[in-house]
Amino acid sequence: MKKSMPQRIGLGVIGVFAALLFGFPTYWLFTTSLKTPGQVLSPEYDLLPSSATFANFTSALTKPGFFTFLSNSLIVTLGAVLCALVAGVLAAVPLARMRFRGRKGFLLLVLVAQLAPVEALFIPMYLLMRDAGLLNTLPSLLLVYFATTLPFTVWMLYGFVNGIPYDLEEAAMIDGCSRAGAFRRVTLPLLGPGLVTTSVFSFITAWNEFLFALVFMRDQSKQTLPVWLSSFRTAFSVDWGGVMAASVVYAIPALVFFLIVQRKLVSGMTAGAVKG
Repeated sequence: MKKSMPQRIGLGVIGVFAALLFGFPTYWLFTTSLKTPGQVLSPEYDLLPSSATFANFTSALTKPGFFTFLSNSLIVTLGAVLCALVAGVLAAVPLARMRFRGRKGFLLLVLVAQLAPVEALFIPMYLLMRDAGLLNTLPSLLLVYFATTLPFTVWMLYGFVNGIPYDLEEAAMIDGCSRAGAFRRVTLPLLGPGLVTTSVFSFITAWNEFLFALVFMRDQSKQTLPVWLSSFRTAFSVDWGGVMAASVVYAIPALVFFLIVQRKLVSGMTAGAVKG
């Protein structure tokens, strides 16, 4: 139903207000990172800093261990995302395309695993990694991040696979493709938006995780960027300018990852593919 002019104006105003509400913290973060210590601690807040300095970024990037922490975060995050996507596809396709005993119960277990709070699994995971001799190693974090993101990945990909008409695979098999070939040539390309959506969620979840990285990694050279951010706080003070600059730098890899995959975030790719 076509909306009237007052309704469109009202929705536009609400949209602008929501954008400002959610965008202001990011703006405040960036502008604070460009301020001197005196400007940061000043009781008067300036929307536009009178003078900008990049000293905070210099001190953040030259802080000992930055590139080590960055490489550790990239290794465990990208590894967990890749493993979750592969395992998620291998689980979601049979759940969506096949009918077997215990299928609904397995789906229920996936949903329960997704609803379980990560904090409740902290002690069991710690004991498991300790007994396996994986504490203070990057594979332990990779396995934890993989385990925490896999239920959501399976559940989301199951919905996306269900949304792709099976008639397309049947048509490919009639034309001579095997079941695996039909999946690879037809379903997998159409599953792109689902893979991108789940990969963005998995990346952000693993990239921002702090507690496991802090406790599992006793060796400083094995720690990740969220732990590095906490190093700007000392027993006597907090380098707020450095924290803000480090937070801006910290957000760049996630932004770059999103920009790389965002072109695949398109819904309705199969709309109209099958009639009737």
